[in-house]
Amino acid sequence: MTTRDRRTVLITGGGSGIGLGLAERHLAAGDRVMITGRNPERLAAVAGQMLGIETFTNDIGTPRGRQELAHHIQRTMPYLDLLINNAGIQRRVGIASDHSPWEEAQYEIDILFAAPVHLGRLLIPHMLAHGRPGVLVNVTSGGAFFPQPFAPLYSAAKAALHNYTVNLRHALKATPLRVVELIPPAVATELAGPGRTHGADPDEFCDAVFPLLDGSHPEVGFGPTATDDFTERRAAEQRTFDTVSHRFDVPMFGADGRVAA
Repeated sequence: MTTRDRRTVLITGGGSGIGLGLAERHLAAGDRVMITGRNPERLAAVAGQMLGIETFTNDIGTPRGRQELAHHIQRTMPYLDLLINNAGIQRRVGIASDHSPWEEAQYEIDILFAAPVHLGRLLIPHMLAHGRPGVLVNVTSGGAFFPQPFAPLYSAAKAALHNYTVNLRHALKATPLRVVELIPPAVATELAGPGRTHGADPDEFCDAVFPLLDGSHPEVGFGPTATDDFTERRAAEQRTFDTVSHRFDVPMFGADGRVAA
C-alpha cells in the first residue's frame, strides 16, 4: 500500500503478545481490526479495554476452526486487506526428553505451519477479489534460521513456514497482494507459557515493526534478525532462489488473481 488508507485487519492469536501489540497500533491508526483466539474470556477482556476491536473465538489449530474463521471473514469483512498469521505456541522440550503423546506435537505443527498455510489458501482469493492492494504477513521466528534445541519442533515448523512464505510471495508477485515475513527474535511474551518470558520488550518490538508491515518490505526483523549479517545472508539466499525458481514451469496467480499458466 502506498497510502495510509483505513485498513481492514485480521490478526490470529491477537489476544496477547505480539498479536495484541499490533492490534493496539492498528486500532489507534483508525483501522478496522478483528483478533482471534481460543480463549473467549481473554478476548472478552481485550474487547472491554479496546473500544471498537472485533473478536472471533476459534481454534486455528483445526481445519474446521480455520474454515469457520474464513467463512466469518468472507461474510463480515468483504474488504480484508491485511492478514497477520500470528497465532502460535511453543513447547519447550528437547528431542531426547519428549515423551508426550503425539497429539501434542501434531497440534504444535498444526498451529505453527498448517494454520497459516490453510488460512492463506482460504482467504487469498477473498483478498484478491476486491482488487485493492493487500498484505499477508506470516510471523516466523529467528528460530527458523537458528535451530533451537530447547524448542526443536517449534524451530522446524517456523523454518517450514519461512520456506513456504518465500514460495507464496513468488506465486503472488504479479498480484496486488504483497507477502511479508515478520521475523521476531525472542520477545518477552507468554508464547511458551507463564513464567517463561525472555527477550525483547514487546512494545519496543511492535513500535519498530508496525510501520514496516505495509508490504514495502518483504522481510521485517528486529534486533538479532535485523543485523547486517542476517539481512545479507537472507539477500544471498533470495538471489539463489531467484536463480533456481524458474527451472520448472509452475502456475502463478495473474494480475487479476486468477491462476495463470
